Amino acid sequence: MKPETDQRLSDHISIGVLTRVFSPDLVDRIVTESGRTEKRHRLLPARVVVYYVLGLALFSDASYEEVMRMLVEGLSWAGDWAKSWNVPTKAALFKARVRLGAQPLRALFCETATPLATKRTRGAWFKGRRLMSIDGTCLDIADTEANVAAFGRPGSAREDRVSAFPQIRVVGVAECATHAIVDAVIGKYSDAEQRLAATLMDSLAPDMLLLADRGFFSFALWEKARATGADLLWRTKSSHVLSVKRRLGDGSYLSTIYPSTRDRRHDTNGARVRVVEYSLGDGDDATYRLLSTMLDPKLASASELAALYRERWEFETALDELKSHQRSPRVVLRSKMPDGVLQEAYAYLCVHYAIRWLMHSVALSAGEDPDRVSFTRTLRVARRSTASHPGFPPQVLDAAQRQATSELLFELLPTRRHRSNPRVVKRKMSNYGVKRPEHRNPPRPSQRIPTIISA
Repeated sequence: MKPETDQRLSDHISIGVLTRVFSPDLVDRIVTESGRTEKRHRLLPARVVVYYVLGLALFSDASYEEVMRMLVEGLSWAGDWAKSWNVPTKAALFKARVRLGAQPLRALFCETATPLATKRTRGAWFKGRRLMSIDGTCLDIADTEANVAAFGRPGSAREDRVSAFPQIRVVGVAECATHAIVDAVIGKYSDAEQRLAATLMDSLAPDMLLLADRGFFSFALWEKARATGADLLWRTKSSHVLSVKRRLGDGSYLSTIYPSTRDRRHDTNGARVRVVEYSLGDGDDATYRLLSTMLDPKLASASELAALYRERWEFETALDELKSHQRSPRVVLRSKMPDGVLQEAYAYLCVHYAIRWLMHSVALSAGEDPDRVSFTRTLRVARRSTASHPGFPPQVLDAAQRQATSELLFELLPTRRHRSNPRVVKRKMSNYGVKRPEHRNPPRPSQRIPTIISA
């Protein structure tokens, strides 16, 4: 018999507790604004396909059909339907993704990804400024001619001189305390990080302090970031020529950076900066040099800025969560066409943000540091809630979130020590017999106290 309403089982698919971030109303609005609303009532309407693509990013190891089964598993058979809903074929799911395109997922990320920290969030602020960081990474994508033509692939020392997979380059801005990636741009493998980063400066605000590694520094990018009103603390190369204009009492000094060698020679078009030079000791003879827009040492001393820079590594931890835990370390993005690659990449960013939102909500309610909530445990909770609580009713999501909060607070991680070294990835069959010297016996982070170089 015909159902009394126009509802279908597929309209009730969600991604469990993560639907708190991606509500049905929000998804429907973005689908409409993107012009992807279906003209006829399909088995896979656009809203369902958006949640399905997010499900692909949540269950990275599962097949097309299995992800759809996980999204509908747990829905009780309701009186509004005359018969059960059949899982679409792989071909139907593929065509539905093509119809949707990448724009709705990109718009969904841009709409939802905002800084999470409040004034009560531990470790999120420095002198009233929200700590942010910028960094980039590469992701392996499916080895198809279309993907290679669109994104390119890195070289290799192998006989054929090419790597196994083409890659995309992702550059993002993240909140240090919560690891929430609040803006990101996706480009070709050959795209320089500086060029991609220039498109992210609009996401900065005057209440932020942006940390960046030495690979991002250029005069043009520095000025574009400074024009937003945000404060900057960037590392620069040791070969950077910086004259001492005035030595400050804390060991730092004021200097000027220039857009070109000619401008430096004639002292024109320069920008005033404060330079902090320090070393870490314990056998590490390297000199670290930081540039900052915070010129007054009374506002932030050189020792405080040197100790603060290690917060930049929080973004590397966020990338580790995204690439090694959420995606799995050796999983390649499954999309075989460029538009599908972009769609899938933004879905990964959306899901990572939603997981981090859940972690921050739990930590804030308990008065704990977000670092003490386990990402892998939260990921398992999110996956399990998708199968056990997939429906949209608020009472179902409330129950799922209460259950998630209880589980995540049951066993908190120990207080994490700050890192001063890059994360070392150990591979079973490494091509390198000896690690870089600084990775052989790195000292404990608690021992690496910056020593300001004042002469």
